[in-house]
Amino acid sequence: MIPIASAAASSDKPDAASSSLSIYEQRRDLYEKIGIQTQIPWYWLAAIDQYERTITPRSRKKAKKEIKTDRLTSIRFKEGIWSGPINPDPADTNLTTIALFGGIGKDASADGAADPTNDDDSLYTMASYLISLGYEEEDFQIALWRYYQNDSAVRRIRQFAKIYKTFGPIDPSASAFPLPLHSIYTYRDTWGDRRGWGGLRTHEGTDLFAPYGVTVRSVCYGIIETKGWNPYGGWRIGIRDLHNRYHYYAHLQGFEKKIEVGDMVTPGQTIGWVGSSGYGPPGTQGRFPPHLHYGIYRDTGTTEWAFNPYPLLKQWEKAERARSR
Repeated sequence: MIPIASAAASSDKPDAASSSLSIYEQRRDLYEKIGIQTQIPWYWLAAIDQYERTITPRSRKKAKKEIKTDRLTSIRFKEGIWSGPINPDPADTNLTTIALFGGIGKDASADGAADPTNDDDSLYTMASYLISLGYEEEDFQIALWRYYQNDSAVRRIRQFAKIYKTFGPIDPSASAFPLPLHSIYTYRDTWGDRRGWGGLRTHEGTDLFAPYGVTVRSVCYGIIETKGWNPYGGWRIGIRDLHNRYHYYAHLQGFEKKIEVGDMVTPGQTIGWVGSSGYGPPGTQGRFPPHLHYGIYRDTGTTEWAFNPYPLLKQWEKAERARSR
């Protein structure tokens, strides 16, 4: 976990003192500063900013203009909402005309302009929108739904806020291999292989073959989103991470008893054990050799799709071996 940094001034271009901090500490400083100004817990601001970082931009060309490479935040405001829906100047930074046309843009950096490409201004504006209905979490959720018009977005931001509140300004890329490196296991790229049980379908994941009872571990910081039985995956667990990816672990022999839906997990934490459950009603075992089916799904804000986890597994395995040397 990254050490908690003190709240300090932040801008588009961090000064020499702040540049020695990690990017996660610099963001935390900005979240804390805006949080003090608006009385919003920093982890809610971090959650919104991270969610914006994970969703597909409405226009790649437009996104490049909105998000400079040296910025700390990733918030992209809906077209017309910053300067006002009928403002003839969509890039307007004048506070008077923004207010006149019903825009939400605000000036937090005290330079006389409401600039959506300024970290302080953009985050302060989003924070002001968030508290427009009140300061309770239920008020935040209503405001978020009004902004995104998407139940999934509200749910994801709540999950991200809980992760940040629990762990602090963590590196979302922190990882672990799903099986202990000292255990006996083998795997290859099984993405797209044919599967027949329950109807002809393609394999959306990687099978890691190992003996019964080998420990299965979380590959990331995240929140337990699902736990229980399904006919295909047997005893399975699903974990949501800060990249808005859903990690799916199936065919388990059993679960770590202390883990429940809504709990936080860390990279390398035990979540269950390799088994051969699935392909039938609850409790069905042994219809195939013991293995862990690991799948990964990406939520872009509008859709969720599976992608091949094999390259990531090789990367995580290599990185963990290097750390253990």
